[in-house]
Amino acid sequence: MSISSRDIPFIKKVPVSLVTIRQARLFDIPEIMRVEHSSFREKYPRGLFLMFLENNPETFLVAEYTGKVIGYVMGYLRPDLEGHVMSIAVDPLYRGNGIGRALMIAVIDKLIRLGARYVGLEVRVSNERAIKLYEKLGFKKVKRVHKYYSDGEDAYYMVLNASEWGKES
Repeated sequence: MSISSRDIPFIKKVPVSLVTIRQARLFDIPEIMRVEHSSFREKYPRGLFLMFLENNPETFLVAEYTGKVIGYVMGYLRPDLEGHVMSIAVDPLYRGNGIGRALMIAVIDKLIRLGARYVGLEVRVSNERAIKLYEKLGFKKVKRVHKYYSDGEDAYYMVLNASEWGKES
């Protein structure tokens, strides 16, 4: 079960203009792992984050507020020129401030500048909040992937065409 804003006793209101989006660094990994563990049932192992940082430094981004990592996004460019968003998470205490949107915009911009013709991602069919965000950014549901997650839940595979980027966001 994912954590929602209503499950947290005190959501911190933060102007997104005071949040810095930057490339992740090695010393950010413990804070990235903290965000990961507070956000997902299925958690990626530390080694995956280290490998991702080494192989995709331009598209592994963090959101930082007052010196603390409060969110991250991991994207990469596939050989077929699909930009792919592998994971995004915002600390539950900071959700609802537009930080996830800012991270998505930053990673999409970077992937398109690197040559992505489109950007894809998978999202749990039950994650209505994320689906709404992705749709507002211009992503479209392309297919439903049955039993994508280890608990058996389906995912939507969603795609944003690079030629459409900026028209709806």
